[in-house]
Parts: sequence; C-alpha cells; structure tokens
Amino acid sequence: MANNKGWIFMFSVWLFVYNLAMLDFHATSVQENITVPAIYIFGDSTVDVGTNSYLPKCKARADMPHNGIDYPGSKATGRFSNGHNVADFLAQFLGYKESPPPFLSLLNKKKQIPKRRIPTKGVNFASGGSGILDDTGKLLWGNVVSFGKQVQQFRTVRNNISESWGAGLLANISKSMFIISVGSNDMFELFAANKYNLTKKTEQDFLSRLISSYETHLRDLFKLGARKFGIIGVPAIGCCPVQRKLSETGGCLEAMNAYSHLFFTLLQSS
Repeated sequence: MANNKGWIFMFSVWLFVYNLAMLDFHATSVQENITVPAIYIFGDSTVDVGTNSYLPKCKARADMPHNGIDYPGSKATGRFSNGHNVADFLAQFLGYKESPPPFLSLLNKKKQIPKRRIPTKGVNFASGGSGILDDTGKLLWGNVVSFGKQVQQFRTVRNNISESWGAGLLANISKSMFIISVGSNDMFELFAANKYNLTKKTEQDFLSRLISSYETHLRDLFKLGARKFGIIGVPAIGCCPVQRKLSETGGCLEAMNAYSHLFFTLLQSS
C-alpha cells in the first residue's frame, strides 16, 4: 500500500489519549465545519456503535446498563463505553455530531437498504469482538462481523449510492475518511491459544497472516474508491487489566506489548 496515491494516516493510540480529552471540548465548534463529505468506520469494540445489537446469537453486546450511562439520555446504544467512544470523538473532530449509524441498523426485513435510508454521510461497520482474520471472535463471541465482511458491507453501500444517487455522490467516496481500528482481538486469541508462550515461528507466521489479510482489505477498499485512511494502531494490549491479572506481579505483559508494536511497525512499512 505504500505506493498508493491515497492519504494514509497512521495514528498511534497514545496520541489519541491526549487528543480525545480535547475533542469533547471542541465538539460544538467543529460541528459547524465539516471537513469530509462522509466517514466510514471499520473495526472492533473500540469503534462499534451498536452493530452487535443487531446480530443474533452474538455474545459480545453492550446494549444494557451500565454501558451508555454518560451518553445523552443515559442510553445503552451498543457502544462498549460509558458514553461516546473513539468513533464518535473522531467524527466530532471532523465536524459531525457523532459517529454515523451502524450498517445493520439501515437494513429492512428483506436485508436491503431502502432508498430513504441510503447513507450519504457515512456508515459504521465495526463489530465488537471481531478481528482482521475471518475466524477471530467466532469461538468466543459467536456471531461477529469480521473486517473482511465489513469491507463487503461497504461494497453494498457503495453500490446503493451509485444506483440511487449517481456519480455525483459516488465521487464523494474518494474525499471521505475511512477509519480503521482492528487487530487487538486477533492477538488476544493468539496468546490465549498458546498459553502466553509463543515460539518465534508462531509469532512470525501469525504476523505474516495478519499483515497479508490487512493489506488485502485495504486494497479492496482502495479499489472501491477509498483514498483517505485513518489507521489506529493496536495499543499496548499487555497492559489491559484482564491481561495484567495473569502477571505474577500485576504488571503489564510486555511480550504482548512488544508484539502489538511490531505489528504496527510492519504495517507502516508494508
């Protein structure tokens, strides 16, 4: 992807830790200055705004208290958060009130998007528990939407826009922002399956699979017209509380942190 002419912004989650505190403060003013015609969001629970609430037999859900306790109206919207999440804050930064709606919320009983619901300002495809690989999350959570499937859903949206609104709105896709936050769940499952004791070969083989799959999905989006990408790197997953509980000292699992950092480095250079 390094030679593609699109803009690829590689964001570090650590940068967001600082910036997110400022986004809420500026939310009102930026909504008066929309900087991109639409936002398309892909990924896992970090940016899911309700996808999993529409999935039958999905065990990774956040449409119950106390999720959403700080969201307007204290409503549990399906976000894995007490209020707005990263997707919302980034949307606010780009001039919108919050993240666009989940793709599945647009479908009617025939699993089609009615013309009156065809989105022109963007869609959120993210699904909590999902990953880069198609099988990530299936064993733990049942029915989740993989990154690859999310790209297919975007293809559906693109075709709907083309058929219903024509070349004018279709041209906006190349000017829109494509935000991606995915990869943590793939690594969580890798380490758990190997009892947190990976061989060098296992590490390298899995990284190759992740990078190859990620590149394939990016190329598919590029072929569908995407040009501006905001890619959120996998954070220091070894410092998550659930991982620290596995440490004898209660500290971070540095092997996991090093692995996520290596993935981000390789993704940048690919």
